Amino acid sequence: MLGIGEKHELPTILLIDDDLVSREVIATVLTLHGHMVHSAEDGNEALQMLEGGSVAPGLVLLDTQLPGLSGSELIAKLRRLNQDEIILISGTTPSDELIAAADGFLLKPFAPEDLQNLLGQHRPKVDQTDAADADEVVINPSTLAQFRQLMTESTVREIYTAVVNDLHKRLDALEKAIAAGHTDEVRRIGHAIKGGCGMAGCMHVARLGAILESRSEYDSGIDQLDNYKHALQQLYSATQRLERMLEKEFPA
Repeated sequence: MLGIGEKHELPTILLIDDDLVSREVIATVLTLHGHMVHSAEDGNEALQMLEGGSVAPGLVLLDTQLPGLSGSELIAKLRRLNQDEIILISGTTPSDELIAAADGFLLKPFAPEDLQNLLGQHRPKVDQTDAADADEVVINPSTLAQFRQLMTESTVREIYTAVVNDLHKRLDALEKAIAAGHTDEVRRIGHAIKGGCGMAGCMHVARLGAILESRSEYDSGIDQLDNYKHALQQLYSATQRLERMLEKEFPA
């Protein structure tokens, strides 16, 4: 589930909870208070989302009683995927060991204000400005390695050059669609970016395409325009990062 009305100072949230009602209620309430919210019903689904690059949360809300992979083992795997803000949520108080492994705990039911207060008390383990660039996967190394096994270096370069050229065209089209208020066209372009760049392993750009595709269905009015413009700026920056990486990977 993707949220509406994102406020740029609020972290994007990955909510991991196996209870459908809790998951939908928490996601809806946090969304209405300005968070972008993604949800997963178990640990394995959450890890697949993170490893695939479809989400890049600034905060993980983790239910303490999940089926299968859970608890300290799941937290450890989340840490290895650069998740530095993990807050436990539960209807009962978890063990001291589990609380110590996370960055905070909220007792269900909790209000958005409770989350904000907890975030204000917790200082992230790394500088978030630096981490934002460092954690984003520009090109999936596995995808790039597979291409290089199957094709010549010049052919691989041609593929990514075509991706960049296509992105520039879609960015121009996005700018026009946003200015005209054509939300269906914004969603269509976002979907195309997500699919094409995802196949090429350009995970950062693909994630932004997925956000554009989903966001435009829900937003309205001033919030919608602000979110579109912000996403467009992020796409421009991500495209520039992709170009810089290609210059390093495939020097002329």
